[in-house]
Amino acid sequence: MTEADTCREFVTPRLIEAGWSTAPHAIGEQRTFTNGRIIVAGGQVRRGQQKRADYLLYYRRDFPLAVVEAKETGLPAETGVQQAREYAEILGLKFAYATNGQRIIEIDYTTGSEGIVDRYATPAELFARLTAATALPASATAHLLEPFNLLSGKVPRYYQQIAIQRVIEAILLGQKRILATLATGTGKTCIAFQICWKLWNSRWNRSCEYRRPKILFLADRNLLVDDPMARMFSPFGDARHKIAGGDVSQSREIYFGIYQALSTAGEDVFRQYRPDFFDLIIIDECHRGSSRDESSWRAVLDYFAPAVQFGMTATPLREESRDSYEYFGNPVYTYSLRQGIEDGFLAPYRVHRVITTVDAAGWRPSKDELDRYGRKVPDEEYQTRDFERVVALRARTRAIARHLSDLLKGTDRFAKTMVFCVDQEHAAEMRQELLNLNSDLVRQYPDYVCRVTGDEGAIGRNHLANFQDVDKPTPVIVTTSQMLTTGVDAEMVKNVALARVVGSSTEFKQIIGRGTRLKLDYGKAYFTIIDFTGSATRHFADPDFDGEPARIEEVTVDEAGEQLGVTDTTPEIPVVEYSTAEEERIGPGTGIVIEAPPAEARKFYIDGGEVEIIGHLVYDLDTDGKKLQVVRYSEYSGRAVRTLYPTREALLSAWANPDTRGEVLRELSERGVSFAELAASSEQSDADPFDLLCHLAWNVPLLTRRQRAEQARRSTPDLFSQYGDTAREILALLLEEYIERGILQFSRLSELMKVQPFDGFGSPAEIASRHFGGVKGLKEAVANLQTAIYQ
Repeated sequence: MTEADTCREFVTPRLIEAGWSTAPHAIGEQRTFTNGRIIVAGGQVRRGQQKRADYLLYYRRDFPLAVVEAKETGLPAETGVQQAREYAEILGLKFAYATNGQRIIEIDYTTGSEGIVDRYATPAELFARLTAATALPASATAHLLEPFNLLSGKVPRYYQQIAIQRVIEAILLGQKRILATLATGTGKTCIAFQICWKLWNSRWNRSCEYRRPKILFLADRNLLVDDPMARMFSPFGDARHKIAGGDVSQSREIYFGIYQALSTAGEDVFRQYRPDFFDLIIIDECHRGSSRDESSWRAVLDYFAPAVQFGMTATPLREESRDSYEYFGNPVYTYSLRQGIEDGFLAPYRVHRVITTVDAAGWRPSKDELDRYGRKVPDEEYQTRDFERVVALRARTRAIARHLSDLLKGTDRFAKTMVFCVDQEHAAEMRQELLNLNSDLVRQYPDYVCRVTGDEGAIGRNHLANFQDVDKPTPVIVTTSQMLTTGVDAEMVKNVALARVVGSSTEFKQIIGRGTRLKLDYGKAYFTIIDFTGSATRHFADPDFDGEPARIEEVTVDEAGEQLGVTDTTPEIPVVEYSTAEEERIGPGTGIVIEAPPAEARKFYIDGGEVEIIGHLVYDLDTDGKKLQVVRYSEYSGRAVRTLYPTREALLSAWANPDTRGEVLRELSERGVSFAELAASSEQSDADPFDLLCHLAWNVPLLTRRQRAEQARRSTPDLFSQYGDTAREILALLLEEYIERGILQFSRLSELMKVQPFDGFGSPAEIASRHFGGVKGLKEAVANLQTAIYQ
């Protein structure tokens, strides 16, 4: 029996016997929960394998309890245990089953046990075990089981469901400070909305009264609250209210606000609410300074201390984000950038490392050189970190703009692109250079290049809105410094250019997060980081860049070495508090370089000289999606082959057998190996794909398909002797077909037999029955032919 037969005949009936059919949607068969990693290699984009559970068992529509992994009856039930465990752990489930239809193995993570059982547990039994293990009171389960709001058409992904459940569990268990760490682009706003919806709809509140909760959604930028309030949180209707301009209405239930509006100079607006007014406060981008002891915004959180405070961040634990973890505690759930890419929910990235002459060798002024304003430039050697901070080299800005423009001209001139500059003045100069280099498009699209920084005000916000709008062709390129590092949801961004050094891992992760959102219907399956300063390659080289957050613990022991307790550590670490205001100020919205030196100029402006691009490397993620590597497609493919098949003999064994060749092709395809690309890059269009692989992996001499065919004729002269004249003619034609078009077409034998010259011998069925004794005989003859080719 096949696995499908086992499920239909044995597994489903026994699940129904255990009561899983009494609730709608209780038995979810063949549930796919990842999209499959997007693989980019050799100019091709393809999906990797999705993760699919044979069964997910639901206690309620949105509340899964267990996973079931089924194997065909001819295999031991133990065969499915590891996969059942893997899926249960990914999905955050406490129960899993492995079965071959006859025997059932139950895995219970609440007790750590695993063993044979005679039946599946009922829904009520598993839920009782779960609530007992979490110590969740019976009175709280209604809040946990409240259905999601699906009116938007967005069903929460598996990791979002886990995050929502973990946060609500923590709230119901009385935890006052809660943290969730999820990579940019993974839908933290969706998670926040569903948490609010479940608690609001089930009338949870801290005082256990019969009323809806008062919830505050708090951030540090209007961008981060206006969009969620208008879009994601729209189902709350009139329950929403934004605290702005002194409007402190207290009759609503879902509030939105930014620290600046709640705590303005000389007036603490937040104090017009009682300290216990809010039941829950959600702090978006909580790593941005509000949780730090000395932060001026910390007063808001301290004042509302009675409320449950839930922080969301995309930043794993680093020195510069340690304050968030000390304030909120260790995250109840973490979903990393690497996981998002592996699951196929986030766009993978390529990195272009571009090096200018001055970045490679440094820049030194000539003797007594004066800057744009007649000031003598100090005679020092200036490096990448000094450009646009100490010395502004217009020629370097022009070289970067020219290279970026040429890159777009060679790929897609309407690919949405963000350019991160050192400050607002640098962003203005970069905009001007890009505008002049693309004047042919600017004539038709005046907003092709725009600057979006803090000084633009309403003009900048309008440019940003158009940049984010998939139906608006322009702006295509926006230059910025700090404003767009976070909180900007622009799914169409295909290029992120770094024209400034990004030293902070936290800020770097926020910046590249602008490109991680997928938009397949827009043609965006991956994005490109164009790195002019070395920031990307340096951060990606950090082995801890995207690891799990370390736990902040200080363990105390007695004289005998026995552990006494574990507490959070609180080292003094200076952390930069981000602000929407930036240091450099020029004429608002003009994008024109000022004509006089700034009142307190702190850098020198060099307009002359020549700067060229001297290096351009392209990096891709490796086959495991973990490390960046310089891309030479032939080297990449050879490494991928050796990863799958350590020796040529192992590859030959799998390739020569028509029954296993399909698996070889699938595995290579998942790793981005394209035979068309290989043939083009090696200029060996006549080579057999197998020989191409062996040549790249082990430097084996290449053979053409004709050489292989001749070798097969010589080595097996009696290969066709057992067949009649017509059968031998057909096999000889197949060999010629191989010489002309390759071996891969043999996997579609019935289709091949329908076209010239084979259709002249009759239909595929007639050819098989008349000349080969049936379909089985034809397949054996063709299999023997292929074996001879690869002997």
